[in-house]
Amino acid sequence: MAKVKTVFVCNECGYESAKWLGKCPSCNSWSTFVEEKVVKSTDSKSAPIRNVTPTLLKDVEKKETTRMKTNFEELDRVLGGGFVTGSLVLLRWRARNTENLL
Repeated sequence: MAKVKTVFVCNECGYESAKWLGKCPSCNSWSTFVEEKVVKSTDSKSAPIRNVTPTLLKDVEKKETTRMKTNFEELDRVLGGGFVTGSLVLLRWRARNTENLL
């Protein structure tokens, strides 16, 4: 089954908006928006459903890997001993007192 969505498009620059606007915020043209219908297919055939079974934590084998130390004791502890080559770790730094960092 297909979903029908309405989009308003500026005739001058192609800017799209979910609702009609009198003035285009992109090119500053007046009364250039026209309504267009966009049909989206809701069929989920593009993503096949796989039957995945969970692995119990006790069944996971531990692998020893070389880790790179950061010289920040707490960070190394949280990372399990340091960074692993080829891995990706997202960090969020929030300094409470920036005077002590220098």
